[in-house]
Amino acid sequence: MKHKTLLFTLLAAATLTACSTKKNQQPTEPQPAPVEARLMTYNLHNCIGMDNRRDYQRIADAIRQARPDVVALQELDSVTGRNGGIHALDTLRALTGMNGFFAAAIPYDGGSYGIGLLSQEKPLSVRTVPMPGREEARTMIVAEFRDYVFCATHQSLTPEDQEASVPLILQAIDSIGKPVFLAGDMNSHPYEKPQQLLRNHFTTLNDTAAHTYPADQPHGCIDYIYAFTGNGHSFEVTQDTVIAEPMASDHRPVLVTVKVGRH
Repeated sequence: MKHKTLLFTLLAAATLTACSTKKNQQPTEPQPAPVEARLMTYNLHNCIGMDNRRDYQRIADAIRQARPDVVALQELDSVTGRNGGIHALDTLRALTGMNGFFAAAIPYDGGSYGIGLLSQEKPLSVRTVPMPGREEARTMIVAEFRDYVFCATHQSLTPEDQEASVPLILQAIDSIGKPVFLAGDMNSHPYEKPQQLLRNHFTTLNDTAAHTYPADQPHGCIDYIYAFTGNGHSFEVTQDTVIAEPMASDHRPVLVTVKVGRH
């Protein structure tokens, strides 16, 4: 009888211990999947190539072959006289099967001229931010996606305006907690002051030793993709390419694949 009593006591104690341990265990939080993005920037030169021929299909083919998640586009006409009343962004959207957004920078020739964005995923929200440009007004698109925010712009030709754009970019992304990317034709070289100012807040994801302009015989880098370093995210570039497309535009497209972590 004493042995049975001792056995029951031990079993009861083990059961209570197991229940207590189970009760005190916290549920395991599922780990979020790592964010990876294929990002592209392309100055389209109104879809006029180095052969002086306007061809929307070959621009669309270059984009589709690169398979970007999102691409910043510069130098787009919207129903202007010089492009025969065609809405360039809508044409490229249809040819690529991607979501599209156009941001007018200036009125021009019966329509408007500006920048655009194509994306596989439909943005959660899109807004535009005016940027300085004394030779012509500039703008920036800020598009929020599920995992990150992507900003697309085309900076002024004037260094003073390029420098003045930096605090405006920072103001536009100030309260964003998601990873932030910035892409576009910045009209400045890596060694010039506007790029130095940007590198105080952004890391450049593309290799600036790989030249992007002019497309047929590139001898300089003025097209960039950046990641914002000011809100706790880290970035690992796993692919970095200036695409060898020498004809479709006067710029070559830039493509990076980046993995996002946290510090």
